[in-house]
Amino acid sequence: MLKKLAPQVASGFTLSFARGENEIREAQRLRYKVFAEEMGASVPRNFDSEGRPIDRDMFDKYCDHLIVRDNATQQVIGTYRILPPHAAKKIGCYYSESEFFLTRLLPMRHNLVELGRSCVHQDYRNGAVIMLLWKGIAGYMKAGGYEHLIGCASISMRDGGHTAASLWKKLEGGLAAPEYHVFPRLALPVEKLDSSLDVEAPPLVKGYLRVGAEICGAPAWDPDFNSADFLMLMSLSKMNPRYRKHFFGD
Repeated sequence: MLKKLAPQVASGFTLSFARGENEIREAQRLRYKVFAEEMGASVPRNFDSEGRPIDRDMFDKYCDHLIVRDNATQQVIGTYRILPPHAAKKIGCYYSESEFFLTRLLPMRHNLVELGRSCVHQDYRNGAVIMLLWKGIAGYMKAGGYEHLIGCASISMRDGGHTAASLWKKLEGGLAAPEYHVFPRLALPVEKLDSSLDVEAPPLVKGYLRVGAEICGAPAWDPDFNSADFLMLMSLSKMNPRYRKHFFGD
């Protein structure tokens, strides 16, 4: 499938899929920089062949890794990893199943892609890179004939979880239909937190909602990443027409 998705150049950036271990390592180094060094996530200590720290887990070798480079520096400054359904079947689960019970999504597993490990270098968070990554995801979905995708949108819990609890209270009225609900293995203890704050959804959550994704249930607490995670589901048939035209050209 990846052969059908040629690199795309736009606005000083190049979007492509990682070809081989060296490019995957570049994505993993960026992930470590963002998640561990910037966000303070507790990730296993792994290193590349030159002794530089990387974020790596058992899912990486089953995923396709989307990357964006700055054409001027050739540095990887954005990445998303994509787990297609046949690879999820091979490994035996989706990453999201470590945080949620996905029982009600079982009927769509044959056509369900999972997104994960999304990050953009802090110097490039102006929206252009994430939009380019989403264009790559759309091309991947179209090339594979996939209909559904899931992904976790994370909210920092540096404030103890109050922002995440307030966001949940604000968004819970617009959940996906009950047949698509998921249930956290370790739920954010919303009842013990201040959920009355006037909060705004972070860019990643806003992005999911704009394109037509829905929240599938209450947030899970991820102690390693010190975040509250919302499981998002998007079906192409329900995609916002404006973004469908932008990403697919139809």
